[in-house]
Formats: sequence, structure tokens, C-alpha cells
Amino acid sequence: MPITSRRGANVHGALAGLRVIDLSRVLAGPLCTQMLSDHGADVIKIEPPTGDETRTLGPPFNDDGDAAYFTAVNRGKRAMALNLAHPEGREALLRLLEDADVLVENFIPGTMQRWGLDFEDELKPRFPGLIYCSISGFGADGPLGGLPGYDAVLQAMCGLMSVNGDPASGPTRMGIPIVDHLTGYTALTGILLALHHRDRTGLGQRVEATLFDTALSLLVPHGANWMHSDQVPGLLGSAHPNIAPYDKFQCKDGQVFLGILNDRQFAKFCAVMDLQGLVGDPRFATNAVRLQHRDELRRQIEVVLQGWKRESVCSALMRSGVPVGPVHTVPEAFAQAHAVHRGMSVSTDGYRGIGVPVQLSRTPGRPGRAPPRFGQHAQEVLDEAGFDQGQINHLRAIDICPEAVP
Repeated sequence: MPITSRRGANVHGALAGLRVIDLSRVLAGPLCTQMLSDHGADVIKIEPPTGDETRTLGPPFNDDGDAAYFTAVNRGKRAMALNLAHPEGREALLRLLEDADVLVENFIPGTMQRWGLDFEDELKPRFPGLIYCSISGFGADGPLGGLPGYDAVLQAMCGLMSVNGDPASGPTRMGIPIVDHLTGYTALTGILLALHHRDRTGLGQRVEATLFDTALSLLVPHGANWMHSDQVPGLLGSAHPNIAPYDKFQCKDGQVFLGILNDRQFAKFCAVMDLQGLVGDPRFATNAVRLQHRDELRRQIEVVLQGWKRESVCSALMRSGVPVGPVHTVPEAFAQAHAVHRGMSVSTDGYRGIGVPVQLSRTPGRPGRAPPRFGQHAQEVLDEAGFDQGQINHLRAIDICPEAVP
């Protein structure tokens, strides 16, 4: 089933003409569908009558009253609400699916089946070209199948917290929802793989992404280290279990992160820092022995860096081929000249957001319209699906399709 241009669809990007029905909420699903939108897909976000709960996760809030959190993963979409617990709401969804390529949902497993919308039994026979993407905590079966999952809980369960933090802090949640984030990318990858298969066969399929699988996949190199040594990985703070020096260090006016991967870079570092004596020291001759003596190596490096300002040391080392960077705050990160050059901060029509992280030379993506207000595009989406005004008014009257908030 080739992708074709449709009324209401975006006209730019590699996915121009693709239509996505987005039933997801919070983070992993909406991030996945926002990336599809950034590259041209027409994403129709269908929320429950109460709205995506992420709209309320503030402050801060934007001028429409939506949390900044919501705006981070919902730009470029058209929005409407449907009560899928009601038969007429489900029938409306089926009409929208007649012209859709992809459906994304992240309900607790079993919800779609309970509504009579099971992929294998109901949707696949009716829409054989549909790509159905299900995102959940643990999947539908197995010992934990069907249970709810949240990012921080999966960080704890899957060992990520056990290697994040230092002995003083103990196991610590990573400061970003990294499991949700990568699950969004995993779902995106699965959808693109399924679309490629459909181009050859005309057939859709079910794509599954779980937070559990994603969290375990993040355990590189810690999982491999344990599998090959039987040694349980521990807390190293910002240090690396396999590389030294690979850690943050204090300079005169702030911290930097030094990442030295090989002996050649270590020699360059020592030359710039006037630490040539370390190169000939048998304790630091190779990465393997540097790991054994990481505490003493750290002490000697810190003594020297105390005399440098972070901007000066970063400039000197980077231009010598030694990877190093200042430990920035979030505002400092986006203020970097290179972040501006790469277009990684977007500001347009009152909307501010993070840029598109993948660059395509022929079909570049670009951020779409500002994140939608609740129910903003219901009228136009239903018009496109062939509903007449009487039918639309009926859905509104019985609270199947709530009207947009003024």
C-alpha cells in the first residue's frame, strides 16, 4: 500500500501522505508520533474525554493552559477527543481508520480487546494494510503481562538505577525519563520497519514496544560485563566501568567531563596538561591498568585541572583531539552556539520546543504547528472522514466527541 497524498496531510518530509491515528498519551507514544509528524505524517491525536493527562502535569503551563510537558511531545498534530468506551465512539474510530496507515496506542494490554478493537480478530481483517503499534510496560503475556509500567519503576526493576549514582547517593533515578524516551524511538523504528515490509507486500502487521524490553536493552556495557565476568556492576558516579579516565572533574570555575577512549588520546591529554610523566608510568600505560589505578589517576588529574578554567581546558583539549566538555545547565546547553547552528531549539508563533534530532538531505524534517488545544481539530477531521454535520452534532450531543475548549 503506497503512501499517497491526502487532504489535510503535511506536504513536506519523508513521510508526507502518511496518516497516523494516535491514541497514545503521556510520553513514549506521543514522542513516537511527534517524530512521525516532524517528518511529514498527518497525525490525528485522539484523546479521551478527560484529555491526555500530560496536559495537567505542570506548572509551567502555556497560554492555552497546557503543561509545558505536553507541548514537548505533541507538536504538529491535529487533536480531537472520542469516548472509546461507548459503541458510537468506537464506530467513529473505525471510520477514521479507513483512511489510516498507522495506529499507535499505549493502553493497558487488554483494553482494545475489551472494546472489540483487537488487532488480530477485528482490525487486521478489516484493514489489512494497517500498521498497529502497541506500547506498554510489560507486554500482554508472561509473568508481568498486562501490568502497568512507568519509567522510573522500570529503571528500578531493570537495573538502571543500580548503576546510576555513587556510594553516597545510593541507586538513583536518572534525571530524564530515559526508558520512556527510548521506547518512543523503539516504537518509531518498528513502525518504519513495518512500513518498509508493507511496501513490498501490501500487508500491515502488529508492532510491539515495551518499557521492560527497552530498559534491559539499555544495559550496555553493564549487562555484557556481568555476563562475561559474573561480577555485579556497582555504582561509579559519573565514571565508566570499562574506561579511564572517563569522568567529570572540577576545574577552577566549574566541572568538565573528560572522555578518553584510547592510549593515543591519553598521550595527547598528558601533553596538553603537562602530565607527560603519566604516560611512562606502568600504572597508567594502558586502559586496563588505568582502570586498576583509577583513584590515583583521578587525584593527579584533579590537581592539574584546579589551575584551569573550564572554557580554556575544553578549547585546548578538544582542538588536540581529546574529547571533553563543560558540565552545562539546561539553559547553558541550549545557549551553545552549536545548538543554535544545529537548529536544536525551536521558537515560532508562541511555541518553544526542542528541534528535530535527525537530518535528512533530500527530505528534511521540520517541526509542525504548535501543539493542539484539546479537541481543536475535531470538526475538520470528522469532515474529512465523511461525517455530515448532523452526525457530528449527534456525537457532540451525547458526549462522544467533546467540543474544543475555547
